[in-house]
Amino acid sequence: MIKPSKVVFMDDKLEENFNSLKEEDPIKKGIVRAIKDLRQNAFSGIQVPKRLIPKEYLQKYDTVTPENEVELISAILEWFNHKDYERKMKY
Repeated sequence: MIKPSKVVFMDDKLEENFNSLKEEDPIKKGIVRAIKDLRQNAFSGIQVPKRLIPKEYLQKYDTVTPENEVELISAILEWFNHKDYERKMKY
């Protein structure tokens, strides 16, 4: 099922770091592509099973939407290379 979403950085410093990357930086290009994909389809990419989401994310980014309001939001929490991702997500 394709569902568009709003994409936000969950931390101002993270967004500043992203914006400071040079346009030709492959990391920035990859993130820009991911943002574009998520705006078109919130379920693009690999869905991390809820049981594997690090507790620090759940504690730090616990969010609640106003009553009767439903909006799909794709949140950028961090970015890192595959090796660090696998370590963080315990893959």
